[in-house]
Amino acid sequence: MIRQLFRRRATAPGPLADEDQAAVDAFRAMLAALRHPEPWKPGCAHDIALRVGPFIERAHTRPGDDHGDIISVALQHPGRSYSPYGPRSRKLGWLRCETTKVLGLWHPSYALLTHAAAGLDLPDDVGMPPAHYAVYVEARRTDPRQGFTLLRLGPYTQARDASWDADRIDAALEGRATTVRPGFKVAARPGPFAVSDHQLFTDPYETDAVALLAAAVSRATL
Repeated sequence: MIRQLFRRRATAPGPLADEDQAAVDAFRAMLAALRHPEPWKPGCAHDIALRVGPFIERAHTRPGDDHGDIISVALQHPGRSYSPYGPRSRKLGWLRCETTKVLGLWHPSYALLTHAAAGLDLPDDVGMPPAHYAVYVEARRTDPRQGFTLLRLGPYTQARDASWDADRIDAALEGRATTVRPGFKVAARPGPFAVSDHQLFTDPYETDAVALLAAAVSRATL
């Protein structure tokens, strides 16, 4: 669109047509937003702008998983949140995003710099791996707000693997879920992998989950 504008301008000097003036105004707004992006802070509910190769894309952040040097994001169509992104209507799900890729809060003028504006679908490799899944082994009192996480396992590449290990851990805890830590009930649950706290997780593919549980229980009872 911008190239067409300047091509017309070079061959037809004089006042710009309304359509051309609107394009120039949009281009100027985009440049201003790029020079002075509105800062993004963890906990902000607004969409953010991400660098994806030479393009800029709109993304949601996952509430509660938007702090630290790596956050969870989901790429969105620049126009409407639930529009198909391209011919393949790809939905990539939650992705692990380094905060160095975040330009700032999303501004509508960035839409000119997206894959969609160039008539492209999202590439196969957007430079961000999936956020994946996890298992949380938690010790809780009757009041669910009171307790702590005994063990974090992840990331799992498949949700079914996380559910399988959570069931195995609960089976291993059968009959002693309330004696591992007196006053607490210990149980496992599958959930999203909290990439912001990735350093707190143990890789479940290196050691058997039940063995990791035994080690965590041993530390908790010392």
